Amino acid sequence: MLHWIIAFTLLGSIGAILGAGLLLLFPKGIRQSLLPFLVSYAVGTLLGGAFLGLIPTGLEQAPAMPFMLTVLGGIVAFFMLEKLILQRHSLAHESGTRKSAGPLILIGDAFHNFVDGIVIVAAFITSPELGVTVALAVVAHEIPQEIGEFAILLDHGYSRRKAFILNTLSATSALPGAILAYFWLGQAEWVVPYMLAVSAASFVYVASVDLIPSLHHEMKRRASLQQVAMLIAGIATIATIIAA
Repeated sequence: MLHWIIAFTLLGSIGAILGAGLLLLFPKGIRQSLLPFLVSYAVGTLLGGAFLGLIPTGLEQAPAMPFMLTVLGGIVAFFMLEKLILQRHSLAHESGTRKSAGPLILIGDAFHNFVDGIVIVAAFITSPELGVTVALAVVAHEIPQEIGEFAILLDHGYSRRKAFILNTLSATSALPGAILAYFWLGQAEWVVPYMLAVSAASFVYVASVDLIPSLHHEMKRRASLQQVAMLIAGIATIATIIAA
């Protein structure tokens, strides 16, 4: 199973970087027009992965109250972590040290990818189908996120080449996270359902806090309907994989 885990972990991290890099080749206007659809699809895969895959599977393996408390605690923990990162980012701007924001973004992204590696392993240990589902959700939400991070790094004076290389190095942190989790979770199987709970919390938090608010900037009816359609398509993709 380890080679499948490594393959899908690399797909979820390096694959997302390559996808974001390819989109950077398009003119800025095209990128901006495509981004809301990518974000909408990512929201669908994240919510589908959490509510159709991770949470039902975890509830089959652990008591409902401790499991759901872990989901709730995970959401609160991600909120606190993001608050800390945003406060440090704000302080960097207030002090006039714009260059410090770049490393901060890369460090935060490295930690996020490390957690993604653990998430994918917890899902694969539960079942290969759930592992594939989670890996797809990771790819879907990482591509628009990486595009946004590329834009921030470029805005802070990084060249395209340097931004791509540093983001790729940051993405590789998913692999040690996956390998460590594989051997650790293999020895402590009772932890797996609670890792699924933390994974679900991560998916719900990223979808509801980081992605959905950006979609509300577009108020035109046609664009809104297209976003809803892409969101439903993301959920349908996850439902299809789980049902297969």
